[in-house]
Amino acid sequence: MARRYSMVAAFAGLIVAIQVATRLTDTPYHLTQLTMTAYYSLLIAGLCMLIGYAGQISIGHAGFFAIGGYVSAFLTTRNLSAHKALPLVSLLRKAGVLVAKPDLYGGDLLVVHPWLACAAAILLAVAIAYVIGGPVLKLRGHYLAMATLGFGIIIYRVALGTAFLGAADGISDVPGFPLPFGLVISGNSSVRVSNYYLAWGLVILGMVLLLNLIHSRVGRALAAVHGAEDAAGAMGIPAARFKLNTFVLSAVFASVAGVFLTHYNGGIGPSEASVMKSVRYVAIVAIGGMANLWGALLMSLVLNYLSLRGYFGTFDDTVFGVILILIMLFAPDGLLRRHLLSDLKRLVSRSDAEEEAP
Repeated sequence: MARRYSMVAAFAGLIVAIQVATRLTDTPYHLTQLTMTAYYSLLIAGLCMLIGYAGQISIGHAGFFAIGGYVSAFLTTRNLSAHKALPLVSLLRKAGVLVAKPDLYGGDLLVVHPWLACAAAILLAVAIAYVIGGPVLKLRGHYLAMATLGFGIIIYRVALGTAFLGAADGISDVPGFPLPFGLVISGNSSVRVSNYYLAWGLVILGMVLLLNLIHSRVGRALAAVHGAEDAAGAMGIPAARFKLNTFVLSAVFASVAGVFLTHYNGGIGPSEASVMKSVRYVAIVAIGGMANLWGALLMSLVLNYLSLRGYFGTFDDTVFGVILILIMLFAPDGLLRRHLLSDLKRLVSRSDAEEEAP
């Protein structure tokens, strides 16, 4: 347990060191992309749990990200002031479900409170995950990948072709997300540093949750299911229930990331639900190590940041596609796979022993 939390502390130290470095070098603009990277990393941590520990591939997790973002964006920008005379709307306003905010022309908009919009987005993601997860997770191999890919395509086409979701333009003018103590999740440069720490603080909180889950009885059951599902079932482990619950948990991580990144960016578009986004997430998990949360997180920090800064240019999707192909061909367990250091130490010890042998 001490080692587990020492890794968390070391990563927190890295996050602080990066912020201090941007301050000393007078490059605070890097924190914008690093904050966005944090929210994508939250999704990737949940996906790593699903792929690496439950053994279930998903090429549709961008769909859950988009569900979170779109639902929260729609509810917090949908003006209900024209219906304020209705008893139900009046009751919801008095209960604090609806709040008034000024528009660009000096009037008032009546919209759903961001916290309730967030709760609605997460609940919808959970409901959809349960509905599709039951039948889909009975599939294996490429059949499972095709089914989750189909789900992702459906969400993308719905977002792209639905008028009240903005169609190809998406939803803009999404307000900031208010937090206690006067904090707010927003892309405003005046709160850039606080947003950086809020985003990565959320990631660290998610990592602590997942690490504790992995080292619990549930985590050991998931390891058994991943290693040999039939044998685990013969030992009395409800494999189907564990896989479904992990799928739902990863959907919650994705939807939460979608909600907060949408409020941070002030909008969301259908590209967030695209198939290539899902491929990108799987590629990052693969290169970081299929069952290595820290490896996936570090790769997410590096690759998402480089992508958001535009270092890959027009070849952005190509880079992640090539990464996924190369990893599957030459390092199916990932470059930073779990137990990598112990394997290297064992290899060095073996070579030293061979050299000392007469």
